[in-house]
Amino acid sequence: MTLAGSSEFVDSRVRCLFRHDQEGRITFANERVSVRAPRFFLTRTPSATCWRFRDDLPAAIADRIEELCREEPTRADLRDPPRHARCYRALLEADMTIEREWLGPAYRFTRPVAVPVGAIVAITPVNTHLLVPDFADWLPDTGRCDPMIALLHKGRVVSLCASVRITPAAHEAGAETLLAFRGCGFAADVVAAWARAVRKIGAEPFYSTSWDNTASQAVARKLGLELFGSDFHLT
Repeated sequence: MTLAGSSEFVDSRVRCLFRHDQEGRITFANERVSVRAPRFFLTRTPSATCWRFRDDLPAAIADRIEELCREEPTRADLRDPPRHARCYRALLEADMTIEREWLGPAYRFTRPVAVPVGAIVAITPVNTHLLVPDFADWLPDTGRCDPMIALLHKGRVVSLCASVRITPAAHEAGAETLLAFRGCGFAADVVAAWARAVRKIGAEPFYSTSWDNTASQAVARKLGLELFGSDFHLT
């Protein structure tokens, strides 16, 4: 369910994040590996609030949470938890134990993305050897998470960004930089290159993280990304 007045790109991003059933309930994260969606997902923007319930959440609980979602202020500081976060937790705990809670910023690319300075290469089936050994965990994602963009330093991939959740309209970034090369600006360069590649295929790039991940937020600041929303979800 999405409140009236919310932007189309907000709903587009939520549909990129999760698979939906015919009733509009979320089922799984929209990723290669099937991971169950959170039982409750809420994203707040300065103009609207958008929420989703997992397909197995009892209707009575979903109805009560929806009433509270409609009361969430849209002009609140996005860095703060939702106004009714405590009530959401209590209602979900009445159904089953909460295993995970997430709160973090969501960004979009509203400014022109600068051309990265470093050695950038798109990972395709013909050059997957570049991912070995440091990014071997990404090998099953090649061909599935395109665009997959790597940044090379002295011939070695040190930073990678790929589309980890995809719809025709939107792509969500997944990025990783080797520990020894963090703080060098490589992450920002590879995310910028990825965003340009996503735009070239006619989709909207999105970037999100948690409020605890200050390094990832620093990448967003360096790229001049717009903080358009804050995600909150309980599993």
